[in-house]
Amino acid sequence: MTDDLDGVRDHYRATGLAERLKTVLAVLGPEDQRLKPEQLATLDQFHTRGLAATAELAKLVGIAAGMSVLDVGSGVGGPARFLAATYGCEVTGVDLSEPFVEAAIYLTGRTGQAGTVSFKAGSALALPLDDGGFDVVLLQHVAMNIADRPLLYREIRRMLKPGGKFATFDVVLNGGDPHYPVPWAKTPAESFLLSAAATCEAIAAAGFRTLVQQDDTAGAKAWFAALRASGPPPSLKLGVVMGPGFADFAANLGRNLMEGRLGILTAVFEAVPAKA
Repeated sequence: MTDDLDGVRDHYRATGLAERLKTVLAVLGPEDQRLKPEQLATLDQFHTRGLAATAELAKLVGIAAGMSVLDVGSGVGGPARFLAATYGCEVTGVDLSEPFVEAAIYLTGRTGQAGTVSFKAGSALALPLDDGGFDVVLLQHVAMNIADRPLLYREIRRMLKPGGKFATFDVVLNGGDPHYPVPWAKTPAESFLLSAAATCEAIAAAGFRTLVQQDDTAGAKAWFAALRASGPPPSLKLGVVMGPGFADFAANLGRNLMEGRLGILTAVFEAVPAKA
């Protein structure tokens, strides 16, 4: 397990990230200018369909004011900031990459949300948080990097209050071997894909019942097609975070979706009481 996580950590090392962010954000104004979360949306949403996908998942799982939300694999904090600003909830993010966590804290300072949004460095397989502290847990484009799915989903179950909800939006294996590199893995050694059915089965086994399960592959394909047709990307783009090769990684994800090798699963689950 340690070797697997070390490979994933290396993939998201993001050397010099904070300085790159400061440089590109100069287009939005001076360092002391307050930013809105939506201004960062092309930079800080690490999943297909970007901010729209986060917004739809939040509605699907029923996030509301006053809730406590955990974002597992929070990246540089885009979803967490959006949720707190939109719903008035408190959000905690946990990510394996320390540079991502440092960047998330910096960006959250720029949006003035440090009072409602916080971040911790840690593994999704050993979340550095107490049991039962959250109404909702989100997992967006994270599970593909994790070999021990049973432990992942048990950890998420541990985080939830009784009756709490877990929402996932992840890439799943559909048919055929994927082309690499992809955004989460340069080689198959860092990629641990499951089918949609196997993913939902593993989640159910961890103590959840299914509320919603839907195939969102068509929407992801349309999003990639629109990106290709829109011309050069903006200066605030994911490549700033992931490095100059990211465009090729993303293109391979689009190709895998178009060829039916990969799909996109959206699902919401409810934590069920443990049997006596």
